[in-house]
Amino acid sequence: MAPPDVVNQILTYFLASLASVARDWVAIFFSVVTGWFLAYAALKSKVFENVYISVLETLESVPVISFFPVVLVAFVYNIGGRLGVELAVLFLVFTATTWNIWMGQYQAFKTVPRDVIEVAENLRFTFWDKMLKIYIPYSIPRIASNTLPSFADALFYITVSEVFSVGNTQFSVFGIGTIVAGLTAQGDYVDLGIALAVLAVVVVVNVFAITKFADYAVSRYGFETEAVKVARRGRVRFGLTVRAGATLSKATKVARLVPLRGRGYAMLEEEGEEGKKFEIPTKVTYSLLALLFVGLVIYGFYVNWGAVETALPYTGQVLLGLAYDYLRVAVISLVAFAIAIFGGYFLVTHPRVEKPVIAFLQTFSAFPAPAYFPILFLATLPLVKLMFGPLTNEFYVLLLGFISTFYYIFYEVWLGIKNIPKPIWELMDNLNLGFFTRLRRIVLPGLLPYIVTGMSSTVNSAWGGLAIGEFWPSIAQGQNLEVSHGIMLYFALWDEQGAVNLLAWGSFVFGVVVVIYSVLFTRKLMDLARKKYIMEESVYLI
Repeated sequence: MAPPDVVNQILTYFLASLASVARDWVAIFFSVVTGWFLAYAALKSKVFENVYISVLETLESVPVISFFPVVLVAFVYNIGGRLGVELAVLFLVFTATTWNIWMGQYQAFKTVPRDVIEVAENLRFTFWDKMLKIYIPYSIPRIASNTLPSFADALFYITVSEVFSVGNTQFSVFGIGTIVAGLTAQGDYVDLGIALAVLAVVVVVNVFAITKFADYAVSRYGFETEAVKVARRGRVRFGLTVRAGATLSKATKVARLVPLRGRGYAMLEEEGEEGKKFEIPTKVTYSLLALLFVGLVIYGFYVNWGAVETALPYTGQVLLGLAYDYLRVAVISLVAFAIAIFGGYFLVTHPRVEKPVIAFLQTFSAFPAPAYFPILFLATLPLVKLMFGPLTNEFYVLLLGFISTFYYIFYEVWLGIKNIPKPIWELMDNLNLGFFTRLRRIVLPGLLPYIVTGMSSTVNSAWGGLAIGEFWPSIAQGQNLEVSHGIMLYFALWDEQGAVNLLAWGSFVFGVVVVIYSVLFTRKLMDLARKKYIMEESVYLI
C-alpha cells in the first residue's frame, strides 16, 4: 500500500492536470462558437476577409509569449485579484488554441460545394438555416481535425501560461503547468516524472475522446469515403449531414422551378438578385468593422510615435532575425509535410497499422514538450554534439520547433486522405494507378484545401517552438540553449532587458511580413482550391 504522502501527491497532480485540461476545453469551446460567425462574415465581405485572414495569421504566428506585456497588465491590474489572474491564463490558453480552429472553419466555409449553396439560395434559406443545415455541419470534420492540435498546442504552453510575470511580480494559478515549472526549477526529476506520468494518463483519456469524436465527425458529416464503407439507407436529412450535398446537387435544376410557399415559380437568377439586396447592408457592416480595426492600428502608431522612432534603427536587425527564422520554419515545415504525405497515405491504406500509430502520435503530440524536453536534451546531448558539433543548438531548436507543430499538417493530410470519397478510391484501383501517379494526379490536388490549412497552421505555429528554444537559459543542469540569430531570440533578449519599444516595433514588422504572406499565400491558395480542387465535388461526376 502506498504511503499517504505519495497518495496525496498523486491526487494533487491529478487534480492539477484536470484543472489545466479544463482550461483547454473552455478555450476550445469559445474558439469553435466564435469561429463559425467570423467565418461566415468573411464569406460575406472581401474587405473583412482580407483583414480577418491577415490578422488571423499574424496572431497565429505571434507566440503566446508575445501577448504578455500589454494584455496581461490589463487583466492582472485592471481586473485584479484571483479572477484577473485566472482570466489572464485563460486568455493565454485561448491564444494557443483558437487560431487554427478559426482558420479551419474559415476554409471549411470557403470550400462548401457551390451546388449546395445554389440550392440553399433557391430554397431561400435564412441565415440560421444556412448555418445549421450547411456551414456548421460541413465544418465539423475540419473542427475535429483541428481539435487535437489545439488541445496539444494549449498543453505545449502550460508551463508558460500558468506561471507568468508582470514586471517584477510573478503570478500563477493551480494547474499541472505550475507544478511542472516548479519541479523543473528545483531539479526534482523524480517528482517531475511522477507528475508527467499522471498528466500522461489524463492526456490519453482526452486523446481517446477526441479520436472518437474525429471518427464520428468523418462518418456523420463527411462525404462517402473509404473510411465510411456502409452508406446510410433511407431519407437524407439535410440538417444532419453534408452528404446531402450530392443529392441536392442533382436536384439543382429541379429546384430552380420548384414552387416556393405559394409565391409562384422562382428562378435562381432572381433569387440571387434578392440575396444580393439582402446582404449589402451586412457587407457594409463587415467592411466598416475591418476599416475600424485598421484605423485603431494607425491611431496606436500616432500616439506612440516617440517610442517607434527610437526603434526604427533596429529594423535591419529585425529583418535579419526574420530571415534566419523563416529559414528554420521552412526546414521544419518541409520535413513535416513530407512525413504527412507519405505517412498519412501509408496509414490510411494499412488500417491495422493506422490505429496504434495514430494513437501513439496523438498522445505524443498532446504531451507538453517543454515539460519533458529538458530530460530529452540531457539524455541526447553527448550524441548530438558528436554528430552536429557547432550546430548542436540549432538541431535542438529545430527539433523543438518540429515537435511543437508537425501534427498540424499531419492530422490535416491524414484526415483529408481518410475523407477521400469512396468512388475516387475505386476509380484509382480500376485504373491501376501507381503510388506516385495517385499522389501527383489525384491525391495532392484533391487535398489542396487540407494542405493549405495544415501548412498554414504548421508555418504559423512553428514560431512557438522557436520562441522557447532560441533562448532557454539553464535548460537542464546549468546548460543553456541559445542560437546566434533569430527574431524570437531578439524578442526574448529585449523582453529581458525591458526594451518594450523594440519588442513592439519588432512585433509590428513581424506582423507586416505575416500579413503579406497570408494575402499572397493562404487566401489565394484557398480561392484556387475552392475553384478547382474540392475533391468532394468530383463525386458528382462519377
